[in-house]
Amino acid sequence: MAWRNCVGVEVHVQLKTESKMFCSCSADFGGEPNSRCCPVCLGLPGSLPVPNEQAIEFVIRTGLALNCQVAQRCRFARKNYFYPDLPKNYQISQYDEPLTFGGWIDLEVDGQPVRIRIRRAHLEEDTGKNIHLPDGRSVVDYNRCGVPLMEIVTEPDFTDAEQVRAYLQALRQLLRYLEVSDADMEKGQMRCEPTVNLVNDETGERTPKVEIKNLNSIRSVYEAVRYELARQREAVERGEPLYQETRRWDEANAVTTTMRRKETADDYMYFPDPDLVPVEPSREWVEQVRAALPELPAARRRRFIEEYGLPAYDAGVLTEEKAVADYFEAVAQACGDAKAASNWVMTEVLRYLKEQGIGIDEFPLPPSHIAQLIGLVREGTVSSTIAKEVFARACADGRSPREIVEQDGLAQISDAAALEGLVEEAIAANPRAVADFQAGKEKALGAIVGHVMRATKGQANPALVNEMVRKRVQEL
Repeated sequence: MAWRNCVGVEVHVQLKTESKMFCSCSADFGGEPNSRCCPVCLGLPGSLPVPNEQAIEFVIRTGLALNCQVAQRCRFARKNYFYPDLPKNYQISQYDEPLTFGGWIDLEVDGQPVRIRIRRAHLEEDTGKNIHLPDGRSVVDYNRCGVPLMEIVTEPDFTDAEQVRAYLQALRQLLRYLEVSDADMEKGQMRCEPTVNLVNDETGERTPKVEIKNLNSIRSVYEAVRYELARQREAVERGEPLYQETRRWDEANAVTTTMRRKETADDYMYFPDPDLVPVEPSREWVEQVRAALPELPAARRRRFIEEYGLPAYDAGVLTEEKAVADYFEAVAQACGDAKAASNWVMTEVLRYLKEQGIGIDEFPLPPSHIAQLIGLVREGTVSSTIAKEVFARACADGRSPREIVEQDGLAQISDAAALEGLVEEAIAANPRAVADFQAGKEKALGAIVGHVMRATKGQANPALVNEMVRKRVQEL
């Protein structure tokens, strides 16, 4: 029988709001355990929740970017289950009336277009955090309880782990462009739960769905989905039973293991929250949110290719982060040379950020300084080699590139008379290279040119030196 892979993905995203979903407690990450709690997020008797308007707007913003429809009316529901990290014994979520629904996102995987349908993107509140200590005790930190969560649910359109990985990378980038979340999986700001099963289109048979928990990186999601698809396929081929269950990812052994048999929607006993009125986003508000959407990553990549004439690879690297794309555009517009701007940002700037472990917002040089440096190379004031030295000094002390060249005497030597003696010395010091060049070995000239460049600490005009050396050797 021909079984088809069938994978859906749920992603929970902590929204970048200052306060929690239904109260005024801080939503910042960290803090002393249980120091950011109040009667509302702890569900104490007599407390009443009030929805966070910014969180609602963030979900609308994300839904629109994912081509979703925005509901004219939606409700919050109580999702009942009993666990230490849920002090109310229910979670405020959305069930049959989500805020946004029916969208899609287009991906490119292995050079092929893939469309993933988005079933819904809705609001709910986060739970607390269980901490299991080495001595066997467990404690609970409720600081995270009540933090706004957006749940994005896809249709089961993924056919392999590569597509899931591409989706999560694209979604994380989109969330950051929209500035609704930092989507840092290490901090729990983006949590993914794939659901995996197999479908036989000929017979209509389906294996039970398995949801995978405890995934803290995109790599872990990729490995877990790959493993689970293979596990289910092997079970079907051997005639072994499969169960609808929740499994955890064992990172150390690279396997999924049983966690619990899967609950159904009926087990959660959803019902409308009596303390919260329905949400009815006005069409005017929705259109205002739509009009304020930034240029999204895919559109920006296309524009960089079309408007600036960049290779697809350059466009992809430069648009990975919105702030880096903004920085590149500022450099390109200031210097008038998009390719040179791309080269400097992709190599020197991104290398510096990686070495220093910082983001572009902490980079010490404004775009105008990189543009100025590009101009110095273009006008022949400095060589490309010296330009890198100027870049390093500018990052270290904050001076502009032109100030560094003038104050530190780094201008390129383009006076033939000043170089003539050095050329003669280089020729005399490299008789083998001279002989090899005269015998037809073109590359031999490089040894002589290199001698001059070292003598001038890279400040000699390399084109002029090459021309002078060639002419002089040919005269011998």
